[in-house]
This record gives sequence, C-alpha cells and structure tokens, in this order.
Amino acid sequence: MTALIIDTDPGVDDAVAIMLALASPEVDVRAVTTVFGNVPLRRTTENAGRILALCDRSGVPLGVGADRPLVHPQRQRAEAWHGGDGLGGRADALPAPAAEPDPRGAVGLMASVLAAATEPVTIVPIGPLTNIALLLAVHPELAPRIGRIVAMGGSLGAGNTGGVAEFNVHSDPEAAHRVFTQTDVPVTMVPLDLTHRCTASADWLAALAGGGPRCAELAQVVGHYHAAYRTRYGVDAVALHDALAVLEAMVPGTLVTTALPIHVACDLGPARGATVAVPDAPGAPVHVALDADPQAVLAEILARLLRLG
Repeated sequence: MTALIIDTDPGVDDAVAIMLALASPEVDVRAVTTVFGNVPLRRTTENAGRILALCDRSGVPLGVGADRPLVHPQRQRAEAWHGGDGLGGRADALPAPAAEPDPRGAVGLMASVLAAATEPVTIVPIGPLTNIALLLAVHPELAPRIGRIVAMGGSLGAGNTGGVAEFNVHSDPEAAHRVFTQTDVPVTMVPLDLTHRCTASADWLAALAGGGPRCAELAQVVGHYHAAYRTRYGVDAVALHDALAVLEAMVPGTLVTTALPIHVACDLGPARGATVAVPDAPGAPVHVALDADPQAVLAEILARLLRLG
C-alpha cells in the first residue's frame, strides 16, 4: 500500500486530485496539509475539510500550513479560475468540515507522519511548495523517510501565470527552487507541458456527473473551472493538472519522465517563477514528466473516481 501526504490549496483540480486519492483502496492517505495559493489559506483549509467530509474521510488528519510565500508576497491568486470560494462557487454545497485541524500545523503533522512511518512516504504537493521547503529545512533528518516528492508545477514551455511561469511555482519561486535543487529526496515534476495534453472532455465530465452523488457534486465543482478553461483556450475540455501528479504518485511509471536539472527564476522581473532546465548543473536532476498516454490516464482517473459513487 502506498502511503501519501497530499499538500494542497483547493482549488478545483485539487478537489479532483484529493478525491482521486481517497477513491483508491491501495493508497493510505496519511495526512492532508494546506497552503495558500488559489485562494487564501483560510479558504483552502476549509475546502480541504469539506472535501474530506464529502468523501466520509474526516478521520484523515488535516494540517494548516503557510499563509504566504517564504520571501516575497504572492503576486496573484486564481479566483478567476476557481471561483471566489476556491471550489467553483460550490463550497457551501459540500458538507461542513467534521473535524478540527491538527494543532501541530502542516509541517508538524508531516514530520509526525514521517517519523512514525515504517515505509517510505510519498509527498504530493499540488500547490505552492512553501510547506515542503519548510519541512526539508526544519527536519532534514526525516528526508530518508520520504520516498519521493511528486509535485504538480512548472513548465518548460509556455506558462499560465505571467507568460512563462506556472501558477504553483510562481506563487513561491524561492520555495520551488529549494525543493527542485535539493539532493536528499527524489523529485518528480509534473509540468503544464504534459497536463495541458491530458484534458477531460465534456463527455468525460458527463460520465463523472452520472457516477453517483459524490461524483455529481465534484462535476458541479468543476463546472466553473471548465467554463474558464473553455474561454481561455477555446476548447470544450478542462485540464486536471493536479490529478496527474496524484495518479503518478499512486502508480509510479504512469507518466514518462526525463531527468533534467531544474532551476527556478527567483528574480523580480517578468521571468519570475520560470522553471528552466540547466545543462550540467550540480545536484540531482528532477524527473520531469513530459509524456503519457492521455486517454489511458483520463480513463484511469475516471474509473477510480467513479468508485466514490
């Protein structure tokens, strides 16, 4: 059984990703931790609690993490994509969180899970990497307990924030640089280059909506995001960015990776947050997911989600 910690900023595609993990019986979700990002931290935490409650999994510990980047203020959020509540205007339609967050906070909770683990734990950051950078800095002794980090973020081509950057990395470039350039834990990066090629069609969303009450509610949550994606890119589909990272974390090898040294632009100019492959850079390379079978990936995500009913 794969042990996971999901670090998240829900966020519509985060909701899909969390529910994907909760729908997978071979996965043990040891903790969900929250970070600022798509919407402010108060909202991301409440949304994570609502998603756990919707799936009747409020027993999964929930830790509250960073409310801002390590160094510079976050330049922009993503309410235009995710709605003002972060869940496409549907947050209040989901059950209220059934449990209080863990008093140790995100870093303390992650450290506790890792310290107690008897097997490697995979950490899946699907928001800004602030919590993960803090964990690695504060608890370097726990790095051997982390099997790998599978992060949704970055782009080697066009970005979705400021032209060249991907939103999660752009939200805290210093944290992303810290995680991508460290050598203690293997990192897989799932970038926009791939996630924009794995888009769920209107038929896929209709199949999700017909899968039962939980799936129907998730499909409603995706609705606002779907409309925004259609307006921005002119296609009647939606990218499930974060779900690809979770699927790769659960089923290693689902995505085809290429080893590349990745640095993050941390200056304050227009390239801030860009992820750049730097030939011959020192340190361990990042495993960048650049290829997959989109139809097989989407079919697998849908089949797992439908287990929730």
